[in-house]
Amino acid sequence: MTESNKIGVTEVVLRDGHQSLLATRFRYQDMEASLKQLDQVGFWSVESWGGAIFDSCIRYLGEDPWDRIRKIKSMMPNTPQQMLLRGQNLLGYKHYADDVVKKFVECSKTNGVDVFRVFDALNDPRNMYQAMQSVIEVEGHAQGTISYTTSPVHTIDLWVDLAKTIQDMGAHSLAIKDMAGLLKPYVAFELVSKLKESLEIPIHLHCHATTGMSVATGIKAIEAGLDNIDTSISSMSMTYGHSPTETIISILDGTNRDTGLDLDKLIPVAEHFQAVRKKYKNFEGSLRGVDARILASQVPGGMLTNLENQLKAQDSLNRFDEVIQEIPRVRKDLGYIPLVTPTSQIVGTQAVINVLSNSRYSTVTNEVKSLLKGEYGATPAPVSKDLQQNSIGDSAVISCRPADLISDNYNEIVESFNSALIEKDLKIDCSDENILTYAMFPEIGLAFLEHQSDPGFFETEPADILEQTDSSYLVSIDDKEYSVVVKSNNSVEINGSSVKSANEQPSHSAQAGSGSIINAPLGGNIFKLIAQEGQSLEPDSTVLILEAMKMETEIKSPGAGVVTKIFVKPGDSVKPGDPLFEIA
Repeated sequence: MTESNKIGVTEVVLRDGHQSLLATRFRYQDMEASLKQLDQVGFWSVESWGGAIFDSCIRYLGEDPWDRIRKIKSMMPNTPQQMLLRGQNLLGYKHYADDVVKKFVECSKTNGVDVFRVFDALNDPRNMYQAMQSVIEVEGHAQGTISYTTSPVHTIDLWVDLAKTIQDMGAHSLAIKDMAGLLKPYVAFELVSKLKESLEIPIHLHCHATTGMSVATGIKAIEAGLDNIDTSISSMSMTYGHSPTETIISILDGTNRDTGLDLDKLIPVAEHFQAVRKKYKNFEGSLRGVDARILASQVPGGMLTNLENQLKAQDSLNRFDEVIQEIPRVRKDLGYIPLVTPTSQIVGTQAVINVLSNSRYSTVTNEVKSLLKGEYGATPAPVSKDLQQNSIGDSAVISCRPADLISDNYNEIVESFNSALIEKDLKIDCSDENILTYAMFPEIGLAFLEHQSDPGFFETEPADILEQTDSSYLVSIDDKEYSVVVKSNNSVEINGSSVKSANEQPSHSAQAGSGSIINAPLGGNIFKLIAQEGQSLEPDSTVLILEAMKMETEIKSPGAGVVTKIFVKPGDSVKPGDPLFEIA
């Protein structure tokens, strides 16, 4: 083996491993015991931050994401810490001003991030530029990214041209991000071969195992000259996740691409996460092998587990297959965009709404409208003109870099943050980190900062969940078998779908009046009230905004009339079918 041929390994268990398998629910306390062990292995890097970590920490776990990366870095001084950064979107779901991007990268580097994998959901290089330059300025490792997908418009030549553009930005390395496991082994060999001919920078590969191809794809890419590969420790690998770290190391052992890593050092790490994973069983997806449907739907691994959990919350898990079939249709309508955060959430949420409402695009999320307006950047192919016209009318479509239309506003965000603290009489440190949390997630971020010392405000500890037990039965009725699960909270699931008891009442009740009551099309939280009681409305006027599955959905009046009653207030949680308002 020649040293120059040694392939690097990036371990992803601390970020994408549990994001894909367990809906990003790992708490720091359940990772800490493994950190010093991971630090001794000799990985090229360990991915521990970014992606959905930030959102999950403040939305569900009650953990400060900045504190998490500081702790991990302090426990792993020998290993570069890597994050996934959504370009101009940072870790949120919209574009931010250039000065906010610069400040975020600066703070991330200060708090412990060494390698920044920068991508754009549409593969629009204009949306990666500012983040890449900011990483270079703070002397971090700037890794530009191809978000791999397949469609009639995506070709090998297109990927090579994009890679050259990324290299010209000053990227230190290039990542091929195969978030749905769509990259076929022999295509990977061809792609990496042509990239090696065209680029001077190292090439990294990130593949999900959902379609069963990831190990073969990784090996063929390595044969073509790949420089680094992402893997996840065996006890947190495969299905929605990634190729097992130990498997890749073993396959390459003794070859001219030997990783040089010691398998014995990974045994305690695998054992640790095997035990910890049991605590998070409630967040496990149903996939136990390979899901070849993904070859058509292109749903990334992390999206699948989240989608299942979201449909459970909607009491609609039985419609999962319908949603999977609807996703590629929505993706085509939106210009064959890759499915990776935030576009995976945008497409997935719209597909859920289309299915649950039994009417395609009767309700269109704000994020879909923004994409149709060009606010996210250029789509790989033209969007559906009919959908665009019906959703945004004659609104002008943006053709420039979207962030060019956003003025620097970090100072304004600071003022807004201070005003919010005064209004709520909160004593919170006005650090750059807290301000950036607020900048990306104003409502959720402020609620986190207000309640982070109150663990009861966030999700139940997984340890408590583990202590609960469910009872499972196989029931036969008229020669048909039904899987019945009686949950520890006395709720019942039949064939994976929740069943409401005859006595169960909606979470919000409404007195029947003389008008029409509009019910929630989805479960979620009331984000904002737009109209007031007594207000006269034109047809199709927005009455309130519902946040469902991290996306904002406008709930409109079905016709002209007066709002006679609003049954909810901002912050309320609603279920599908709950009354929202009455119009007469």
